[in-house]
Amino acid sequence: MSLRTRLLAAFAYVLVLVIVALEVPLALNLSRRVDAEVKSEAQSQAALIASTVSGRLGNGRELERVLAGTARDLGGRVIVVNARGRLLADSAGEGLESSSYASRPEIADALRGRAAQGTRHSDTLGEDLLFTAVPVLRNGQTAGAVRVTQSVDDVQSEVRTDVLALIAVGVVALLLGLGVAWLLAGSLAEPLRGLARTARRVAGGDLEARAKPEGSSEQREVAAAFNEMTGRLGRSLRAQREFVANASHQLRTPLTGLRLRLEAAGLRTDDPEVRRQLEAAERETERLAHLLGQLLSLAREPDGGTGERLLLAEEAESALGRWEGPARSSGHELEASGHDGAAAEASRADVAAMLDNLIENALNYSPAGTSVTIETGGDAAWVWFAVCDRGPGVSPEEGERLFERFYRGSGSTGTEGTGLGLAVVEALAKRWSGEATLRNRDGGGARAEVRLPAAGLPTPDRQLDEALPGGG
Repeated sequence: MSLRTRLLAAFAYVLVLVIVALEVPLALNLSRRVDAEVKSEAQSQAALIASTVSGRLGNGRELERVLAGTARDLGGRVIVVNARGRLLADSAGEGLESSSYASRPEIADALRGRAAQGTRHSDTLGEDLLFTAVPVLRNGQTAGAVRVTQSVDDVQSEVRTDVLALIAVGVVALLLGLGVAWLLAGSLAEPLRGLARTARRVAGGDLEARAKPEGSSEQREVAAAFNEMTGRLGRSLRAQREFVANASHQLRTPLTGLRLRLEAAGLRTDDPEVRRQLEAAERETERLAHLLGQLLSLAREPDGGTGERLLLAEEAESALGRWEGPARSSGHELEASGHDGAAAEASRADVAAMLDNLIENALNYSPAGTSVTIETGGDAAWVWFAVCDRGPGVSPEEGERLFERFYRGSGSTGTEGTGLGLAVVEALAKRWSGEATLRNRDGGGARAEVRLPAAGLPTPDRQLDEALPGGG
């Protein structure tokens, strides 16, 4: 889970807790307040009706007019009864006049001079009702009663509407809070992503890459410490590379002198055993010279110049000529195949060094009597050359470790080598913005491949173009 996601989840958790802690009590209080307001309004309206109809109990038409307007305002039903509980007027309409309501508890209470209010279920209507009954007083005596009934569902609907409005406000607040949290989390995470990208560039060999100091003071401090570490690492690696290059270069002169002295000593002795030992010593000096050459290739800094346009098929043919004799001596058949038009922009010496190392590895690891093939090809974006053998292949456990310096695979037992060949190939390929890979072939063996950016078409020779018929 990313840092931004974690921060967003934490903000959401806190916001939900705060909104719930605020809105639940508010919703409960709102419900109680609405309920109290409805009951208070029903009580006051019933009292108002009672005072209005006090002098009109004998006028049925006037009572019906008053009740009709009041019932419409209250959204309920209003009835008026006389002192004996007989119905005088009903906002629901005519037809129930003179019906007795004296048995109704709220009417009985009102006729005794006490106001009554509560809820009950109406089997006739099939819903819960809020009733409010008050006495009608005339000359200090109870002359009748007024009862107002309202649907509880209407009250609850109003409460639900208010609660839904509260929930909507909470959702809007949550979304706004998450939007702010998203922006804040992004401002915290982006400097870390930039630092990670810079670290990957440094890991890929770009020691000049530096992290951009941004974000909070702590993040800027981390970026500054990372840049300082990268600078020290770059200086240390450059010093090591310079030391290896200088040491390798300085060793080549005495090594050449040692080889010449060994050759001269071999010519001056007739003892077969001494001659054999001297020849073995010469071979060791050759191995040491080869090792120094590889170390120089690894230590050499890219000069930043441009290479030349090289046809890979021609470079493969040149390598074939260089290694045809050693391949024949070791019992191998060396051949080349591929696309003649594949061209790369690189140094001829670097391409030759990569081919030589790959061919040498293939000859060392392939059993005698098998063939080693140099293949070339490419497309509009990339070109490649590959050396294929019939050796033991690549162990899945080793993978990229085969490109580490001085690492020799499990199949190297009994073979000569320094463990630098593939490391040199990879370093030279990266020098020209390419890559080196090693994988198993179908049917056995390994395929070592170098991919390089394809070079464009060659620039026409203007003098030659003008010399052609019709040119100029």
